[in-house]
Amino acid sequence: MSCGGDDVRRARAWLTRAVEPGSPELWRWVEEVGPVAAATALHRVAAPPRLQALAGTRSGEDRSGPDLDRADRMGARLVVPEDDEWPADELHCLTVATAQGHTGDRTTALVPPLGLWVRGPARLDLAVDRSVALVGSRASTAYGEHVAADLAHGLTTRGWTTVSGGAFGIDAAAHRGALAAGGPTVVVLACGVDRPYPAGHATLFDRVLQDGLLVSEWPPGCAPLRHRFLVRNRLIAALTRGTVVVEAAARSGAQATAHRARSLGKVLMAVPGPVTSAMSVGCHQLLREESDRPALLVTSAAEVLEAVGRLGADLTDPAPVATGPRDDLSDVARRVLDACPVRTGVSPDRLAAIAGCTGLDVLRVLPALELAGLVEWTGTGWRVTGEGRSADGAVG
Repeated sequence: MSCGGDDVRRARAWLTRAVEPGSPELWRWVEEVGPVAAATALHRVAAPPRLQALAGTRSGEDRSGPDLDRADRMGARLVVPEDDEWPADELHCLTVATAQGHTGDRTTALVPPLGLWVRGPARLDLAVDRSVALVGSRASTAYGEHVAADLAHGLTTRGWTTVSGGAFGIDAAAHRGALAAGGPTVVVLACGVDRPYPAGHATLFDRVLQDGLLVSEWPPGCAPLRHRFLVRNRLIAALTRGTVVVEAAARSGAQATAHRARSLGKVLMAVPGPVTSAMSVGCHQLLREESDRPALLVTSAAEVLEAVGRLGADLTDPAPVATGPRDDLSDVARRVLDACPVRTGVSPDRLAAIAGCTGLDVLRVLPALELAGLVEWTGTGWRVTGEGRSADGAVG
């Protein structure tokens, strides 16, 4: 490894290719000895055996210079913890998780990244400062895609960033919803930022790059290998204030992201779906799970922001309730209205007998019911009007 004025960035670039992300041991070692010393030792096959094994045959290669040059040519950059752009506050949850031993195996390790390859005009730290992850099934339904797009659109119009994985289905719907609102969105990839995956989303990613970001732990050129998606999911959960699962099967990557969000202490939310839909089983499981941090049921962007926004500030308005002509009636007035027949008018005394009140009570409420257009005088008695019949709960 060569050294120079940007030796730390070069070392971290080397590490992102030499060792697959997700190793708590390597991260602790880099924190202890520094990225330059760690990369140099691994490159010279002088690192502790258990760490040297993580690099394997890659330790003999040094493609850090070409990787940085390739990134520069495409308008990408390597953001490292030493940069002002590094989202330190958001990723601190991974540092805490590693310190507490919540690591598991390579695919479930809640460990901070050594560096992030970023492509796009936005600053990474500012883009994720107020952000929410929207994730879900690739085999989504029209219902799920509509909800995901609507949530993303609503979040964007309120000044929040939508983060997702760029996959088919719910991910794509979320990104498109944010773009339709004219705001940025962040795609977290399991491959190099120069490789649109899936390939069918090349045009979508081009639109994302106008104002948003493509982010990856893997250097340019890296392929989207299967295990990398599970490693990537922790980053989606960590970078955001909360994760919303829109649709998910009983076993899915969205479920994995949800459990990582919960483990990191982030707000976990789920959108309910039809009970007959296999694509909503995972959401319903999250809502039913007994946990000290249960998933919150959300149905709108306003409800999402109530959960992740400022305490006491980002509150959603109560759901509107339809009002009817019976709403302001007294109990006696309702009973008299219910007692009125549909066709033939009856006397106040008859109404009193049916309603279970006095004749005086009937005479007291009839004028108000008539003014409201709910009852009418036929010449021989009182009956309910058409409007009274349509009032909620009215019977003849």
